[in-house]
Amino acid sequence: MAGATSALFILDIKGRCLISRNYRGDVTSAQAEQFFTKLLEKEGDVESQGPVGYDNGVTYMFIQHNNVYLMTASRQNCNAASLILFLHHVVDVFRCYFEELEEESIRDNFVVVYELLDEMMDFGYPQCTDANILSEFIKTDAYRMEVTQRPPMALTNAVSWRSEGIYYSSNEVFLDVVESVNILVNSNGQIIRSDVIGAIKMRTYLSGMPECKLGLNDRVLLEAQGGTTKGKAIDLDDIKFHQCVRLARFDSDRTISFIPPDGSFDLMTYRISTQVKPLIWVEAQVVRHARSRVEIMVKARSQFKERSSANHVEIELPVPCDASNPNVRTSMGRAKYAPEKDALLWKIRSFPGNKEFMLAAELRLPSVTSEEAVSDRKAPIRVKFEIPYFTVSGIQVRFLKIIEKSGYQTLPWVRYLTVAGEYELRLI
Repeated sequence: MAGATSALFILDIKGRCLISRNYRGDVTSAQAEQFFTKLLEKEGDVESQGPVGYDNGVTYMFIQHNNVYLMTASRQNCNAASLILFLHHVVDVFRCYFEELEEESIRDNFVVVYELLDEMMDFGYPQCTDANILSEFIKTDAYRMEVTQRPPMALTNAVSWRSEGIYYSSNEVFLDVVESVNILVNSNGQIIRSDVIGAIKMRTYLSGMPECKLGLNDRVLLEAQGGTTKGKAIDLDDIKFHQCVRLARFDSDRTISFIPPDGSFDLMTYRISTQVKPLIWVEAQVVRHARSRVEIMVKARSQFKERSSANHVEIELPVPCDASNPNVRTSMGRAKYAPEKDALLWKIRSFPGNKEFMLAAELRLPSVTSEEAVSDRKAPIRVKFEIPYFTVSGIQVRFLKIIEKSGYQTLPWVRYLTVAGEYELRLI
């Protein structure tokens, strides 16, 4: 971060300061209130102004949560994105302590708020924003604060995301590879947008300070090791890691090495930008009979291997907003009319690979309608599903090594899951 924050303010919905923490003494709460009043007078809607403002040599960055605003002020050249992200972390910490962040919870917990602001930022520079670590020595009960406590080692340690002395009788690691498929198909059946957003989620129950190494079938890594990449390796784009990953090690030899936090966390996210074949393809035909009724014929086909099966499949089929009295028949699953969505919801509990199912529906239309109301809205067909033990990208966990000085044995569990993200077909 290029510059330091001068102060942090929490204001009510009218821009009045509820609580402030001045870290450098060069911006007052009166200046912050004056700036916010100017914003309210300009448009009336503060969010329409954007999260960054400038007034009299001071840069202000703010976010809104419920009926309060969190705002930082600085006279230096700060990284605005970092400070806005810091404010969102402050909101997460307050919600862990007070369940919900609003004006009343701030007024009822002035002491705890001040203590948290002192620990989360020091002389204008963000420090620890992990609620699990802060909760070890900042308590919401005032009587528990009477005994002087030493800050946990995690706060002063190089590994700030993990405390020392953690012990489990059974050491286990659960690793989930979850991929979300986004597809948009136009009325001609052409795919105009497709990508895969993936995440490697972990739940660790490990004793001590374990060192973990994760190996994937990354093309760059396999080529560097001299291995064969035909049909096995994948190209990962837009990789983002948890702060525990050693980035220097990854840049040098593509090894994902880290000391994991305790509990659940997202180790990394990635994107696959190659063309994706639709896993469930839907074809629909709509036949209108004058102004009395409409018939819809739908064919759903799974386009993945037979050994896999999609669970909790839901196909949302748009229908005219004035339709009624549906008569629906399906070859598999159940379908019901959802008037609040102007759609038929076709649910299939288990959809095996390389299978095809049919739906036929007939809906009544009003006999009297205006000429302008003939054209209906063109809503897309939306599909939801989950395919366990399957990934679109072909990503594989080649190994997961866990090393700890005590030498205990670890049980790693790996699971793959593909789900539908923004999966839309504009075919009707």
